[in-house]
Amino acid sequence: MNMTQHNDKTPVGIHSLVPRERMSTGARKLRDTYARIPNAPLYHREFYIWDETLARWAQEGMPQDVPQPELFGWDTPGSYSLGQLGWCEAEFAPQFKVEILEDRGETELVRDFAGRHVLYFKGRRHGFMPEYVDHPVKDMKTWTGDVKWRMNPDSPERFAELHTRMNTAKAAAGEGRMIVQNLVGGYMYLRSLIGPEHLLYAFYDMPELIHDCMKTWFNLADAVIARHQQHVTIDEIFFAEDICYNHGSLISPDMMKEFLLPYYQQLITNLRGRQLDRSRHLYIQVDTDGLADPVIPIYRDGIGMNMMSPFEVASGSDVLATRKTYPDLIISGGIDKRILAHSKSAIDGMVENILPRMRAAGGYIPTCDHGVPVEVSYENYLHYRQRCIELGG
Repeated sequence: MNMTQHNDKTPVGIHSLVPRERMSTGARKLRDTYARIPNAPLYHREFYIWDETLARWAQEGMPQDVPQPELFGWDTPGSYSLGQLGWCEAEFAPQFKVEILEDRGETELVRDFAGRHVLYFKGRRHGFMPEYVDHPVKDMKTWTGDVKWRMNPDSPERFAELHTRMNTAKAAAGEGRMIVQNLVGGYMYLRSLIGPEHLLYAFYDMPELIHDCMKTWFNLADAVIARHQQHVTIDEIFFAEDICYNHGSLISPDMMKEFLLPYYQQLITNLRGRQLDRSRHLYIQVDTDGLADPVIPIYRDGIGMNMMSPFEVASGSDVLATRKTYPDLIISGGIDKRILAHSKSAIDGMVENILPRMRAAGGYIPTCDHGVPVEVSYENYLHYRQRCIELGG
């Protein structure tokens, strides 16, 4: 019998969960984490590592012929992300043409794929925060003329590789891996269109523009997810939001309830109504940098959020305090990147304080609270990972 099917040929993992004994190790550990099983072994992965950091580590002796999961003790993948709906920007089809607009000596002004004018150091695109000089949407005219048509859900190129992608997703579901629909959240999407400062004025001065942008976001997301759901059952929807800074939310709860939550609610309602496996629990994750505490109850009450990441410590986030306040919240992150760059003894103090207590409670994935920065040495990171394995199982 095919290991991914019942006797009646109904695909397991799509129309029903894979039996635990047939799940891959990573899938089993990740699902135990989401189930918040106390004292279960921690699921090991990383938020991400900057390319510049990896280049430093190569110079410091990191083997180049050994896969990173093997080097760092990460678990096999427990999830599979469907994508196609953006991350920090909208999923344009077609994208803007990337071109250098101006040479400024040590820097260059570039129009990026999302239509923004960005000031970069020459020859360097990642590992630092560039300066965003201009954004494509300034009013309804620029929105409809230059941008909105790029989010047409019927663009053929959006689904050109659908068959191949869905076959990969079905295979992942057959291993019991969680199928995740990740997409750019409404706030981060609007910020990429309009710019962080101008967006705050636009909520007041151009609310009709904001709502039209969000309706377009919803229509695209709903259409793409509907196509994906013809093939797989979705276990999690992941909003890449970045709505917070180091003192809390960038917009008020009332603004969130007016401009964001209604679109999220309808998207989630539609998704649930199309599930091939109607009994499947849908997890809802929000990812935001900064101090997330003020928005946790808003997302929990508004859309049923039950997971959050990455809990930036420099902004005041504390996963132990959050766990005490929200014992049923699944938490990922909270490992201070500054301490990873400090010393082994500082790393020991941090992980010995956090990991045993969070593991005892269940529902926690230790990762750096953002990308692992270039200031972190290979020796320090390797020590951190070794301690995670010792303390987390």
